[in-house]
Amino acid sequence: MTTTTYRIGQIVPSSNTTMETEIPALLRARQARRPEAAFTFHSSRMRMHTVEKAELVRMNAQALRCAAELADARVDVMSTACLVALMAMGPGHHRTAEREIEAAAREAGSQAQVMTSAGALVDGLKALGARRVAMMMPYTDALAQAVVSYIEAEHIEVVHWLNFSIADNLAVGRRPAARLLEDAARLDLSRADVVVASACVQMPSLAALQPLQERLGLPVTSTAACTAWQMLTRLGLETPLPDARLCEGAA
Repeated sequence: MTTTTYRIGQIVPSSNTTMETEIPALLRARQARRPEAAFTFHSSRMRMHTVEKAELVRMNAQALRCAAELADARVDVMSTACLVALMAMGPGHHRTAEREIEAAAREAGSQAQVMTSAGALVDGLKALGARRVAMMMPYTDALAQAVVSYIEAEHIEVVHWLNFSIADNLAVGRRPAARLLEDAARLDLSRADVVVASACVQMPSLAALQPLQERLGLPVTSTAACTAWQMLTRLGLETPLPDARLCEGAA
């Protein structure tokens, strides 16, 4: 059997400690089941400490420099790894960001597939057939409302959400995934058809996805799961839907 190795590139906030663990865990679990595809992981970082809009704007300005750096590694796919940084800029902004990052990558000589974690969540929810979702996220009230408005602008109703008002990005990354099992008990799921356990790439959720799906009886996904799913899709690799089924063996 011939194994093809794919280089995975992420544009990561400097204080993010989760996407460089959850994305490799998801893709290595797939590799264990389907060893014809192997993966290596590469990052370029943007300075960010506090999850507030002004700092997110400053961070976004670094994305094109990061795209050029990842282009030098000739990654096969590159993705932003901060959902709220794009969703806080207004509905549909992930499409603008993808065009700009792709242009920077091409100028630097890269033909990588270009995507964003924000776009991956939107596309992943649509792949799951989601019409009404319940969500959990760590953001402050204003940023949480911006995320809700963004999702609803994509014609997906957010029927209930919880936000935990954590502005320190390092503190978000330290929040145990197991706490989501307790938090989910406060979600009103009476009208939901999909649950987003973590709408934030920094809030750990991988270990909770399968237990939540079994407990709630609904598809359960996260931005990280959707990002891994879209990476595989962009690479032309077969993948399950972006819910907890993608994560079996990865937690």
